[in-house]
Amino acid sequence: MTTELPRVGITMGDPGGIGPEVIVKGYGRLREISRPVVIGDADVIAAAIDVCGLSLGVETIESVAEASFAADRVPVIDVGGVDELVRGEVKREHGEASLAYIERAIELATAGDIDAITTAPINKQATKLAGSDHAGHTGLLADRTDTENYSMMLVEDDLRVTHVSTHVPLREACDLVTTENVRDVIRLTDAALRDLGVDDPTVGVAGLNPHASDGGLLGDEDGEEIEPAVEDAREAGIDAVGPESPDTVYVRAARGEFDCVVSMYHDQGHIPIKMLGFAGGDAVSGVNVTIGLPIIRTSVDHGTAFDIAGEGVASEQSLVDAVEVAVRMAED
Repeated sequence: MTTELPRVGITMGDPGGIGPEVIVKGYGRLREISRPVVIGDADVIAAAIDVCGLSLGVETIESVAEASFAADRVPVIDVGGVDELVRGEVKREHGEASLAYIERAIELATAGDIDAITTAPINKQATKLAGSDHAGHTGLLADRTDTENYSMMLVEDDLRVTHVSTHVPLREACDLVTTENVRDVIRLTDAALRDLGVDDPTVGVAGLNPHASDGGLLGDEDGEEIEPAVEDAREAGIDAVGPESPDTVYVRAARGEFDCVVSMYHDQGHIPIKMLGFAGGDAVSGVNVTIGLPIIRTSVDHGTAFDIAGEGVASEQSLVDAVEVAVRMAED
């Protein structure tokens, strides 16, 4: 296999979830597009191989340089952390292990030992039990890389969305729709699209209220906060459009009118993406990209799926998609 492919560190996620299974099921495809290295627990990966009935072995390594990237062995930087594997349950030990994998991946990425990070899903309840103050991967990555301005971009086929806020209560999310915050996300979105190879991107900006406030009849946030942010972005040379009615802007983007939609809060952006990514039955797809970081990080767009963990039936498609996006960004 060529040594020119980007090195992607894949964190194993919660040991009791489907992360280990989707990694081993996708390994053959991942190896075709990247030099994948798993950061996790070698014994858990071996157990996932057994569950999925695959003819693979585990190559336990201490550094990326030791990986052979052989077709029949999954290279694992063995961080460990799992004394007893219990699938499908929230465990503090699993939360601690999940956090340790992320920390190791950040170290490898900042040192230049890997070109990108792709993360399998963690369980937020488990990481909270482990003492984490962060709601998920994103805040931890931003904290460890001293990043102040960042956002979540979701990608599903031709539809991309970013978010002004994500894991906060809806009442708080509305307060976060300020001109400064919206302007920052528009700029991050434009830069991320260019990193993904989109020349001269057009950014659609969703309104907060129904029909983008309908000229002030349904609220004043769109006119007072979002519209000035769009104007500022346009003055900076960004092709930004909005605020647009949130009930149609995603359809317009999917049809090619916009290269990405800036969403005002979590569900506004997640629902259209997951309607597309989860509509195909078992083959769940979609990618989460953290934009604004000094390192590349992509992730699956699904959770730990405790209800099917250990059955070997979870789809690897989202993980493959996530690594493909990471590779595209690393090669740009």
